[in-house]
Amino acid sequence: MSSYALTVKCPSTRGIVAAIATFLAEQGCNITDSAQFDDLETGNFFMRVSFQSETGADLAMLESAFADVAGTLGMDYAFHDESQKMKVIIMVSRFGHCLNDLLYRWRIGALPIDIVAVISNHMDYQKVVVNHDIPFHCIKVTKENKPQAERRIMEVVEETGAELVVLARYMQILSDEMCQKMSGRIINIHHSFLPSFKGANPYKQAFERGVKLIGATSHYVTADLDEGPIIEQDTVRVTHAQSPEDYVSLGRDVEASVLARAIHAHIHRRVFLNGNKTVVFPASPGSYASERMG
Repeated sequence: MSSYALTVKCPSTRGIVAAIATFLAEQGCNITDSAQFDDLETGNFFMRVSFQSETGADLAMLESAFADVAGTLGMDYAFHDESQKMKVIIMVSRFGHCLNDLLYRWRIGALPIDIVAVISNHMDYQKVVVNHDIPFHCIKVTKENKPQAERRIMEVVEETGAELVVLARYMQILSDEMCQKMSGRIINIHHSFLPSFKGANPYKQAFERGVKLIGATSHYVTADLDEGPIIEQDTVRVTHAQSPEDYVSLGRDVEASVLARAIHAHIHRRVFLNGNKTVVFPASPGSYASERMG
């Protein structure tokens, strides 16, 4: 049986869940997982439904048949084939912990994505990437050539058909134009528990403030640096006896796991933009299972 997901955002009103459940039942589909959120502050309703087609209905048939239901309730909706892996580009500079973590999770099937390219402004990880049979693009970035470099990056995005760009400690600020063009399609990992300690050297800032928790934040990239809608966060405890270098080392593990969880949520269509915030639904049963252990 084919497994699909339906994502819905619409104005909150009575009967939305009933309309969706009735439609799927009439189309011979069995719901296997469902999550919903009614935002009383904004009046927006969000829903994600996983289901199996037991009578052979395909995406085109479902999308066509659902149009009347969606129109009546003012829905912004999409059907997704859960067997299709999202095409992803990873961008990295000279800190490789997030890249290596993502490559491992991808290799064992824990992160079911199709990595179509890795882009870097340095050559440090060319061999690692090529050894995984993934195309590697070194695109140098300077103050003088930044517009040309971004045009080349966008060419790679368009040539590969990438649906998501992951900044795995890519240490270059993207232009407003690129952020707007790729809105909701670029995920960044920030080595700080935002909104605290923005900008450069957040671990040094945290050390100087004597914090007892440091963390990492994964968010969508917008034109406002470090202000994009937050997808995932986590922390690790530190003490007065640890140095700024300890903070950096401890932070690496948090950064890697937070970024991986954010990507997992995005590729499974669990993240909904809600103004400058996000709605992130829990993972469906079985979605974290790996194809192999190593």
